Amino acid sequence: MDTVFFIIFRRMRQPLLSLIISYAIVILGLTLIPGKEIDGQTYYMSFFHAFYFVSYMATTIGFGEIPYEFSDAQRLWVSFSVYVTVIVWIYALGTLLSLIRDEAFQQAVTERKFTNIISHLSERFYLVCGYGETGTELVHALIDYNQHAVVVDIDPNRISELELHNLRDFVPSLCADGCRPKHLIEAGLNNSLCAGVVALTNVNETNLKIAITSKLLNPNLKVVCRADSQDVEANMESFGTDEIIDPFDTFSTLLTTALQKPCLYLLQQWLTGMSNDSLIEPVYPPKNGKWIICGFGRFGQAIHRRLNQEEIDIVIVDICSDYADEPEIDFILGRGTEADTLKQADIDNAVGLVAGTDDDANNLSIVVTALELNSNLFTIARQNEKDNQELFDSLSCDMVMNPGNIIANKIRALLVMPMLYEFLGLAYNESDEWACALVSRILGAITDVVPDIWELTIGEEEAYAVISLQARDMEVTLGDIQSNRYQREEELNCVALLYLSKTGKVMLPTKDTLLQAGDKILFCAQSGVRHSIEWNLQNQNVLEYILTGENPKESYLLSLFRR
Repeated sequence: MDTVFFIIFRRMRQPLLSLIISYAIVILGLTLIPGKEIDGQTYYMSFFHAFYFVSYMATTIGFGEIPYEFSDAQRLWVSFSVYVTVIVWIYALGTLLSLIRDEAFQQAVTERKFTNIISHLSERFYLVCGYGETGTELVHALIDYNQHAVVVDIDPNRISELELHNLRDFVPSLCADGCRPKHLIEAGLNNSLCAGVVALTNVNETNLKIAITSKLLNPNLKVVCRADSQDVEANMESFGTDEIIDPFDTFSTLLTTALQKPCLYLLQQWLTGMSNDSLIEPVYPPKNGKWIICGFGRFGQAIHRRLNQEEIDIVIVDICSDYADEPEIDFILGRGTEADTLKQADIDNAVGLVAGTDDDANNLSIVVTALELNSNLFTIARQNEKDNQELFDSLSCDMVMNPGNIIANKIRALLVMPMLYEFLGLAYNESDEWACALVSRILGAITDVVPDIWELTIGEEEAYAVISLQARDMEVTLGDIQSNRYQREEELNCVALLYLSKTGKVMLPTKDTLLQAGDKILFCAQSGVRHSIEWNLQNQNVLEYILTGENPKESYLLSLFRR
């Protein structure tokens, strides 16, 4: 509020002084000018009557002459006073209107209102800096998983888009520069309910400043940043940034996984996809043969490093000749959109193509031209703009690299479901045969859409029935809570992926695993199964029926109600 008052008093100082001076002169004149004689005595107006008269006279309301009729001298002074005070009021009102329209004042009021909203939040939230394509995906994912977010972005158009989006939860937003510590503090950086900061702007330096500010002002806060520069990543790491996500390195790692362990790649995509999205089909990038990379920027270089590790022959096609003289790089100068350039790269004998420029039109053209020359190519296309999604869908590339989706899915797994993030890390060390068996098991439990993934903590809040029965010395196993509450012998279509207890971590726990208070479980199931498991966890009668096969004794009142 200090900033708002400061701007008001600074801009309204001269008009207010003019009003005060004009009122003082007019009131003083009315008290000094003699009025008419009453009972042989000349009447002089008191300060109170003068102030009262000027108050309604100066605003042109007009209630007449009080307490007695004025003398000609008083009327002459009042005539002069009317013009003076009206002019001063017009000047003051004009200044006030210009102040209301002033951008600095509007920003100060907006920031104050935003700060009040943040101070009254009652649930944990994530501070998201940058509401571009990646930020949009992440915020929507957080809301879908019953998390809360606060958004800061320097672009007013993006803030307007956020207000227009039909989100089921209100997302406070501020149009401001996230580099400034003041705005981060206003957005709740030091708030005890702030669960973490996510920097997702398109500028590496901005993300770096946000990471530094967050770690210096709140060292215990979890900070996740987007970065696509090795220098910036190293700088972020030096300040203790918890997670640094490079979309190009992340995708190149996924490509390596698809080359080495296709089933594990498929498993990762299924588990990290958005709910109700269609399941992707398996992909099998060819290991033997020549690959052509069109565009040797940050994305192309990341793919080149990974394919080199797999000892795959690579040809680079790029309009920039900086790497033409490198002996270890087979380089062709060109865009890749022309058939001649692709023929120079021996497209006829190639097995894979990467269209990795920073222009979607060029990437689409490269893929179309390449497939006309060699229809058996395994194609990877980089999608830079979300609005071009339909174009890339119609192209039917084997793999599409969308930086926004990649970063949002990884951060969502990291923030919303840390157990999923941990499970994927453990699964990476398993064999592809293990992953294929798990994919088949999940496929038998779900339909053709991305499965529902959630975490469960055994406690009174999420598993009241389990805790209640354990207090009666009854053992509850993992298989019990996965049973159908109507037919206890039937199993729900559900897979337990990870089990965390005081004794350690267990991947794919068995049904006879005994549940203990404080244990955590990561579930994977088709939509709707979670509701059935929650019935088993919360309703003591239901869970007791599953354990014993008998309905618990009912009270007399409940039996009357049932009849």
